[in-house]
Amino acid sequence: MTLHLYDTYGRSLRPFDPIEPGKAGLYACGPTVYDYAHLGNLRTYLFVDGLRRALAFNGYEVRHVMNITDVGHLTSDADTGDDKLEARSVRSGKSAWELAAQFTQAFESDLALLNILPPTVWCRATDHIAEQIAFIEDLEAKGFTYRTQDGIYFDTTRQPDYGQLARLNRDGLQAGKRVELGDKRDICDFALWKFSGTPGQRQMEWSSPWGLGFPGWHIECSAMAEKHLGAYFDIHCGGEDHVAVHHSNEIAQTQARHGTRLANFWLHGAFLKTQDAKMSKSSGDFLRLQSLIEQGVDPLAYRYLCLSAHYRSSLNFSDEALRAAASGLSRLRTSVHGLGDTSGEADDAWLAKFAAPLNDDLNYPRALAVLWELLKSGLPDGVKKATVLRFDTALGLDLANWRPAVVAVPEHVQEWMAQREVARKERRWGDADGLRALVREVGYEIEDTAEGARAVPVGLRPAA
Repeated sequence: MTLHLYDTYGRSLRPFDPIEPGKAGLYACGPTVYDYAHLGNLRTYLFVDGLRRALAFNGYEVRHVMNITDVGHLTSDADTGDDKLEARSVRSGKSAWELAAQFTQAFESDLALLNILPPTVWCRATDHIAEQIAFIEDLEAKGFTYRTQDGIYFDTTRQPDYGQLARLNRDGLQAGKRVELGDKRDICDFALWKFSGTPGQRQMEWSSPWGLGFPGWHIECSAMAEKHLGAYFDIHCGGEDHVAVHHSNEIAQTQARHGTRLANFWLHGAFLKTQDAKMSKSSGDFLRLQSLIEQGVDPLAYRYLCLSAHYRSSLNFSDEALRAAASGLSRLRTSVHGLGDTSGEADDAWLAKFAAPLNDDLNYPRALAVLWELLKSGLPDGVKKATVLRFDTALGLDLANWRPAVVAVPEHVQEWMAQREVARKERRWGDADGLRALVREVGYEIEDTAEGARAVPVGLRPAA
């Protein structure tokens, strides 16, 4: 059964045919470490992790490279404003280097809490300045650059197909531009190297053939992806906000230097939304994973929530949706734990049934539904558990290591549970359902097991 992926570049679903048999090169745009990652950012990294796990599920050896942008990303994608780290440094009183280390560590911690596999290679922009300078020198030698008062720019007019990834309408952009171009020749042109201005004015600056300065945002990914994966590799992915500018510019640079579009497949995850608006760090109003933890939410409940929506579909975040995901995860854990420790071999027919949606452009919602179908099947418990745990290598819910917590259930909850049992025996189903709902309102889910009913937290703190 062949893995099929939706390629943004070709706007089509295509079978994954690796460049090197049995192996997959994967580059994912990582964070700009001027602040904490928010839940919307983390949804993108959950999508990337799902892709990586699906590749491994299909037997591929994955080389996963992720960058850390610790210099060069300006407050505007149009090459204006301050460097995000330098600007945060001024506000915080900490050095740009200290901030980069702080937020990188926080990001890595978030990934671990979500059971996201660490990349094979972490690469920081500040560790690859020489590679970026060499890349720009090649572009200059090929006639793709020009100099302005504030930097070295890429001349996109040299490429008739510039913006193919985003299907950009260059004529429309030119007619409708409302920004001051400055010394740029074309609205689509972008910075490769920015000049520092007064020496010492910036904390992060390097000598170059063009003067003291720092690299632009886009050049880092082209240079680092090439170093660690080659000038043409299997898959490049990121958020949908990267399509129009960042990834289009990465492709332009690599086409100019090597004649390739950098990656065979370009995959993009959709936004997480709150009240139908994109979650954004720049607004200053965003949710961190730590915010959920402080409310008593298991981070893997957020992972479960993200599995419930296809990566190319927007996901609306709400307390209600998170509560439902926490409840679903709780039931799943209890069901899998209840299968016991008996051993068995994974069932091939069910593995194929699970692989079908997984290989249909990472349809994790349907794959999750197959898991629930399996749990209701008549397979022996040992076979069922072995198959579930094989599924979980793709789902990433860490089901093998979960154990039920010893929970001190409040007396009033225990009383409602006892009343529910009486109602069930007397076939007063409406009363029983009402008592179950009452228990859930205060933060517990009733699990009916072979040993009887028990109450477990649903993942959120009991309501006040």
